[in-house]
Amino acid sequence: MVRSRDRSRRRLAYRRRPNEFYWLWIAATATYGVGDIVSTVAFLRYVPTIEEANPVVRFALESFGLSGLVALKIAVYLVMLWISVEGAREGDGLLYYFPPVLLTLTGTYLTASNVRLLWLA
Repeated sequence: MVRSRDRSRRRLAYRRRPNEFYWLWIAATATYGVGDIVSTVAFLRYVPTIEEANPVVRFALESFGLSGLVALKIAVYLVMLWISVEGAREGDGLLYYFPPVLLTLTGTYLTASNVRLLWLA
């Protein structure tokens, strides 16, 4: 039996392994979304003498307050989710896995960094 190479007939990666897709994005949400936002808010609230180091985040905070931070995070998250879904549709493993893994690693680093700075302040 010969398998068809027609991509339209293959099941998408997130449909073949939905639990994997959900857990990748749950980890990204927990670290990048919740962890970094909560630790940034705590840091900015309890250590007001220190400013946000990221100029894009600082601009969002200064212009729109905490809602600017949340909106920026949601925008980045949705773009990365779109890239991951497109990667699944194209059968590209790198584009499928890279966005949630990158957000998870980035969120873990940023959360740990914020907590460390909060602890040292």
